[in-house]
Amino acid sequence: MSKVIIVIHGLGNKPEAKLMHKWWWKSISEGLQNHTNNIYQKPIFKTVYWADVLYDKPKDEKCTDPESPFYLEEPYEPEIFSQVIKDQTVRQKIMDAIVFEVNKIFLNDDYSLNFSSINDLIIEKYFKDLDAYYDNGINRNHQPIRETLRNRLKSVLLEHKNDDILLIAHSMGSIIAFDVLSLFKDEVQINTLITIGSPLGFPAVISKIAMELKLKNRNTHKLEAPSSIKNNWFNFSDLEDRVAFNYKLDDDISESLNGIKVIDFIVNNNYSIRGKHNPHKSYGYLRTPEVAKKIYEFLTKEPLPLYLKIWYYVITLFVKRKIGDKK
Repeated sequence: MSKVIIVIHGLGNKPEAKLMHKWWWKSISEGLQNHTNNIYQKPIFKTVYWADVLYDKPKDEKCTDPESPFYLEEPYEPEIFSQVIKDQTVRQKIMDAIVFEVNKIFLNDDYSLNFSSINDLIIEKYFKDLDAYYDNGINRNHQPIRETLRNRLKSVLLEHKNDDILLIAHSMGSIIAFDVLSLFKDEVQINTLITIGSPLGFPAVISKIAMELKLKNRNTHKLEAPSSIKNNWFNFSDLEDRVAFNYKLDDDISESLNGIKVIDFIVNNNYSIRGKHNPHKSYGYLRTPEVAKKIYEFLTKEPLPLYLKIWYYVITLFVKRKIGDKK
C-alpha cells in the first residue's frame, strides 16, 4: 500500500496543469522543510486539475500585461518569515457572532433557504465557477460541468483505491471533494481529508448539498461527514479569508457513522506577492506549520492493519447504538 497525496484546486482560472502540479508540491515541500524534521518517504503525488473545463486558456506566467485575462497575478513565491503574528481574538468573536446570525437568518432546520434569490445572486456575481457547478451547466465542449468535475476527482481516487490516500481540497475543490466522498461513499475511500479555505459553511452551499443528498425534512441543519473518510478530516482557515468566512465547519457538519468529525484549525496564511497579501491562497495554506504537521503525520504514520480497522468500526457502531438506546 503506497502513500498518495491528491490535491484538487479551487475557484478561478489557473496556470497550466503541469505548473500547478509543480507549485503545489513546492508549497507542500516548503512547509515540511520549515516545520517538521523533513524526514519522510516521498509519496505518489497527483493533482486534479479542472480549470480547463471552464476556461478556454490557462493563465500564463510569461504574460507581462496586467490587463490581459491570462496574466498570472499570483504565482508561487517562497515564504517570507518577516510577518508578525496578529492577535485575532476580537475578530474571531465578531465573526462567530455574525456567522451565527447569518445561519439563523438564511438557513432553516430542513435545509431550505430564506431569501434564496439573494444567495443565488451572491454566488452568481462573486463565485462564477460555483454558479456554473450548481446550475447544471454545459461548457464550451458540451460537457456537463458538475459531472465532469466530479468524475475527474472520482477517477483519480479509484485509480488509487488500494492505496493510503490524503486528499487536500482548496476552496471550491472542497465542495467537489465533499460531494464525491458523499455521493460515491461505497466506491471511494480515503485515509484523511484536509480542507483549506473552504466555503462549505456557506448556508447556500449547505442547502444545495442537502438538496442533492435528499436530506430535507430533517430536524437539524447539519450535514454529515462522509463515511468514506476513514481516519481524519482537518479543516484549516485564516480568519481574514473571505471564502472561508464560516471557518468552523464542525458547527455545520456532524460526525459520520464511523466516528469521523471535522477538526477545525485557525491558521495564519502569509502568502503575499508584490506587496499584496492574499489569505485565501493555496500556496500559503499548504506551508503553514499546522497543515505541514498533518501532512507529515500522514506520511510517517503506518496504516492500521485491516483487522484493527474492522474491530474499531464494530466497536464504534456498538457504542453509537448504546448511546442511541439511552436517548
